Amino acid sequence: MEDSTFYCKDYLVSGETYRLERWKHYDILKTEPVPENLSAYYKSESYISHTDASKSFTEKLYNIVKTYMLQKKVGWILKEKSAGKLLDIGAGTGDFLKAASRYFKVEGVEPSKVAREKAQKKHLRLKKKLSEISDKYNIITMWHVLEHVPNLEQQFKEFHRLLNDDGLLVIAVPNYKSKDADIYKEYWAAYDVPRHLWHFSKKGIQTLFFENGFHLFHSKGLKFDSFYVSMLSENHRADKQNLFKAFKNGLKSNLSAARSGEYSSMVYFFKKTSK
Repeated sequence: MEDSTFYCKDYLVSGETYRLERWKHYDILKTEPVPENLSAYYKSESYISHTDASKSFTEKLYNIVKTYMLQKKVGWILKEKSAGKLLDIGAGTGDFLKAASRYFKVEGVEPSKVAREKAQKKHLRLKKKLSEISDKYNIITMWHVLEHVPNLEQQFKEFHRLLNDDGLLVIAVPNYKSKDADIYKEYWAAYDVPRHLWHFSKKGIQTLFFENGFHLFHSKGLKFDSFYVSMLSENHRADKQNLFKAFKNGLKSNLSAARSGEYSSMVYFFKKTSK
């Protein structure tokens, strides 16, 4: 995507069109305009991160992969930190926290009341806002959440306030420089405007975090995401699911990423920069 401005449609709720403006210095894209009532754009039964439903084929597939990946994510963290306090920001219905609670003392923040109530049934009490938390943590995670945050400057202040000096910060976000993003262009489901306010590249997120006091020491690709995102993107492009095309394009994306390192979604591992 080389144009300085790019247009995408909200396929989930409103059908409205938004523009993505490039911030050249950071190599990231910004969704404009940002709706005043942004919370209304999350009110859909199809918004899968706030549900535990397994009705449709897509939901069933999502939950099968999610269960597998929860253990992988916890395993990645255990390689860096074997114990301590973990805070998950944007915890959704609490599945990651539940998996991590076997090894860490866990807490979570989730603005959605519906998602918090689902988490409570799993014996997890989530806070509504970061301002309700005053503790320090050994690990902070954000799984596909940073792209939803309106104020990145304030978010970095919270990272520094809440994370221990030797703590681990784990961030997962979609990667608009991936091959599946290039294939689907404006139909790429991971743009997900206007809920996704920011769209990151590997280069961009490394620069952004470095300038805000964090250094990247490791990254991993989320290989299943290319298949899932391609399934949703096929719906956007053709108004119907073409599983064969989705699988082919998901595979094509992963094969390309094996050479370039540009996976559909990336997990980044940061530490505070030494003063």
